[in-house]
Order: sequence, then structure tokens, then C-alpha cells
Amino acid sequence: MQDPKMLNYIEEVLKNMPTDWLKLTTHRLDIFDESLAKTQFIDQFEALYKAQNSDTSALSELPTAFDYIRLGHPLSSILEWGIAHMHDLKPEQVIAFSSQTMPVLAVLRKNIFDHKNTQILYTGDLPSAFDFEALEDVYGYNFELKQVKNADDIPDFDGSTIFMSQDDKMGGADLSSAIDFYVSVQPPLGSIILVNSEESESYISEIQHVRRRETIAMTPADSFSALQQLVGKSPSTPVERDRAKNKASVVKSVQEITATKSKVLLGSCGLSVQYAIMMGLIDDAKEKHPGKNIKIIVPPNCYGGTNDQARRVVAAVENVDILDLPVDRDNDMVQSTDQVLDQVAQLDAIPYIIAEIPTNPRVEVPDLEKLKAVLSKTRQTPTGELAIDPVFILDQTFCPNVQFLSKEGIFSSIRSISYVSGSKFPSGGKCTTGYCVANEKAEDLMPAIEKHFKLCDNEATDLQVEILAEQLPSMNKRIADAYINTREFVNFIKKELPEAKINFVPDEVVEQGFTPSVFSLDLPTKGNTDEEREAYKRALNQKLIDMMIREIPNESKHCVSYGQLKGCYWTIPATSTQGTTKEEDKDYIARVSVSPNLDLEHHKQVFSDFVEQL
Repeated sequence: MQDPKMLNYIEEVLKNMPTDWLKLTTHRLDIFDESLAKTQFIDQFEALYKAQNSDTSALSELPTAFDYIRLGHPLSSILEWGIAHMHDLKPEQVIAFSSQTMPVLAVLRKNIFDHKNTQILYTGDLPSAFDFEALEDVYGYNFELKQVKNADDIPDFDGSTIFMSQDDKMGGADLSSAIDFYVSVQPPLGSIILVNSEESESYISEIQHVRRRETIAMTPADSFSALQQLVGKSPSTPVERDRAKNKASVVKSVQEITATKSKVLLGSCGLSVQYAIMMGLIDDAKEKHPGKNIKIIVPPNCYGGTNDQARRVVAAVENVDILDLPVDRDNDMVQSTDQVLDQVAQLDAIPYIIAEIPTNPRVEVPDLEKLKAVLSKTRQTPTGELAIDPVFILDQTFCPNVQFLSKEGIFSSIRSISYVSGSKFPSGGKCTTGYCVANEKAEDLMPAIEKHFKLCDNEATDLQVEILAEQLPSMNKRIADAYINTREFVNFIKKELPEAKINFVPDEVVEQGFTPSVFSLDLPTKGNTDEEREAYKRALNQKLIDMMIREIPNESKHCVSYGQLKGCYWTIPATSTQGTTKEEDKDYIARVSVSPNLDLEHHKQVFSDFVEQL
């Protein structure tokens, strides 16, 4: 249903919106309540709509919709609000994806656990990305697929009905009561799923979780274009992007940075890259080693998104299990890897190891020669057969400049795949995106991984590729400059507060090429019991972060990211990046990310002021 008043208001919002809405990838955590993600923003936006207030100042005062644009952002939220308004739905019943296929996969995933049948109906052509054979054989999804003439041509069905259409104008949808989920495919922008019944509302959080972990929301730029279409306007400034030229530039840069000749796969974000890697390797294993169990080996306190995603894959795919890989605190990655690979060999299973080097958040680097030795060790199954060798999946987002996978690299003799979250150093925080490469031993795995990039429609957008082409050539220089600032700040803290424990790379590790710009900080504590000491430390961490943000608001930010072009980011992993990590594995410490461009002397002074208050 067209609503001229609502559409006119959105048009005015697009004219007056804050510039941050198009440019920022991360937002301040101290002004964001995750339990009210999107809701708080929409509630206050609705109030502005009722008051017909579209002033830039009023829009700027709105709470952030999500802390990170991969999850959602103001423009995707307004798009969903507008479409919901047109169809008399709640805003949470409309979810915009950058991918054309993932909304369907989200429903299919939920129905696995609910033991519910699914029919997928469509008009016209289906998105070319769909590989229904792989969805059945690799993902284990069950469904019936039928082409129909229109939304009225719905056969009776005992289960969920998904209706897909590529013919709609933006916001258009013929919501028959027989349709549970309406997926409006909007190439090249992505897709929008409408949850069309009260009975299906239980799916909303699950669909959101898929968008959160396996793909991304429709990007800010694409959401802006979608909103322009919604109000009947052509894109105000059509931009011609030479994807082929930009991609060639990115491939060249990545191959130079990694010192490989690998095929370079570009994803919509780091987690979508990781998802394609996992599903591609599972696909490869099912083909080459039918019937064998697969073990995904992952540190329990690594980046929470990695942990959550791995466990979600294991929950949904048969014959795949999780094994923990303890890597820091009192645990040694080398010893843990040796033990877990021995265990997998005894199970005659297929080992896939996901690891961060350096580790997040304690910035630890294992003895690489010893790690290489245990990864290379020949092992036998209980029957005396040669155990399947591991694939080492390396998240090197902290230090993407280290050439692990080169012909002369430390892991050249081990099947190894490396991936990087592009929202960090590669783009300097300008977009999400991500990339992965393989060494020569693992090159044969890349086609399977690429297959799942395409199936999930999780390849990088044209704008993301363009931003990477602009930013990657300067990445290694930015990493080097940021490290200099970080080392100086770390040395200052050591001198100013010697009782503090600082987790950062020692000199001998730096000599190996590890120059991160992230460190973590265990502040000194006091109290009569472990509980009192822990509570005191946590409060002190938060006090430091709050003080930095209050005193240096233009540069210090409470934020989960790093690799930014300017300023200093602060967070507590346990309450941010480790949100889905088991409580006993969480790190209640301060994680600090330093950029190549900041007023370091001002940060030192504020830290000194903090110490004086202890």
C-alpha cells in the first residue's frame, strides 16, 4: 500500500541524513544497547516521523541501530521500516540482505531443527547463485521447488511456504495469506525477506542470526539506492564502477601482500569468507572421503563470531563436530594442536583447524617452527592407515602483512588457507568485505570454497572491491606506522603503571615480522577474594575506557574494530567480540587498537591522569 506521507518523509530523510550513515562501518558501543538493536533506533525514528521532523540535527541524535554495519545500520533499518509500513507489518518482520539467497537458506536452516517441510515457490527466473543440489547434499536442507505464475498460485502445503520474486518494484509484494515468507530479490542490491504471519515470527531472530553470522545486511550504499527506488527516485549520482579493473588491482595487491599466486576470493565480510571456507571444505570432504566424520577445531576464546559460526555449522550439518583448541593463558597452541590432531587421528576423522595468529585478544604468537612440526607430523589411525592431514585455516586479521603462505613461508608444506577481515587494515575501516588465499598445497581446495561463495551470494560488492583497490596498496605502510605508535604507547604504560600486565608481542616476535597495532591490558587489582579482585579489575577497565572517550572524544572510541585510519579504539572483549563465547572463556580485559594517525601525546596524558586517580 502506497503511503505518500511516509514516502515523502523518507525522501526528506535521504536529503538531510548525517554523512556518517553512508561512511561509518562501526559505531560507539557506549551509546549502543545490543538488547535493543534496531528497536531503539526505529522507536525514536517513528517518533520523528510522527512529528515530521527530518532535520539533520534530529537524525544525528538518534541512537545507533547496530554497532557494526555487517549486522545492520540506520539506512537498512529505515528501508525495512518503510516496507513494513507499506504492508502493515512490524519493522522486525522485514529484513534486508546483501545476499539474494541467504534469506531462503535462513528459513531452511530453521526448519531443519523444527523438522518442518519447506516449499520454495518462484516466478520468472531464480537467482543464478542457487545450487539446489549442494543445498541438499552439503547443507542437508530439505525442500520442494516449484515455479508458479503469480503469488495467487499457491498450492496447499503442510509446512513453510517461501515465495520468491524478482519482478517486484522496491517495496512491492503481493502478500497472500498462504505465503509465510516473501523474498523480494533486488539485483544487484540484494534481497528483502518479509515474515508474513504471526506463526512465523519465531523465525525472525533466527533469520537475523544468519544475517549476523553467515552474511551481511544490505550495505549502506545499496540501502540508500533501495530507498531512492522506494520513494520513486532514480539514484541521485549514478556511479560507474569498473569491477574488472578494481578486482584485478585487488588480486594483484593481495598476491603481493601474501607472496602467493593463489586465486583470491573476495567476500562481503570476514565471516562470510570464513563461512564459505568451512562449507567448501565440508563439501570437499564429503566428495573425497565419503562417510568420514569432520572435526572443526577452534579456540574456545577466539573472536566470538568465529566460535559462534563454527558451532552453528556443526549444529546444522551431519557428521561434523567441534573440538576445542586451547591457545592462550596457561595453554600452549603447539601442545594443544599436537594433542587434538592425535585425537582426530584416533577417530579416523578429517581435521580442519581454525586459528588466529596472533591470538585475539591476548596477542600471542606460538613457536612457529614447533607448530609447523606438529601440523606436519605423520599420524596413523587405529587400523594403521595414514591419518588424513589437517587443513590449517589461518585468521591473520591482526597481522595480514605476514607471509605465512608464501613458497618459502613457515606453513608452505602444510595445506593452509589464510583469510582476513577487510573492515580492518585492508580497507582502514571503510567497508566490511574480506578475502582469502591458499598456499600451493591447498590450491585444489579453492574451487570448492568459491562454489559456496557463489551459492550464498556472499561475494564482495562492486563498491567494496573499489574501496579495497584504493586502500590495499597502502596497507603495509599503515600497519608499520600504527605499530610504531602502539609500541610507544605500550612502553609508556609499562613505565607509568609497571604493575599492569600488558599483552603485546615481544621483540623476538616483532623480528619475525609481527607488528600488530592491538594490545590488551590487565590492570592491577585488589581485594580479599577472587570475586572482589575480579570485580575491581573489571570496574577499573571500564573507568579507563570511559575516561579516554570522555577526554578525547574526537579520537578515542568505544569500538570493537581495529586497523582504522585514525584514532584509538577501546573495548572489553568479554562484553563485545566474545558475546557468544562461554563465560569461563571470556576475557574481561581492556583491548586497545591504535592507528597510524592520532594525538599520542594526548592519550599518554590522559593515561597519566588515570594513574594518578588510582
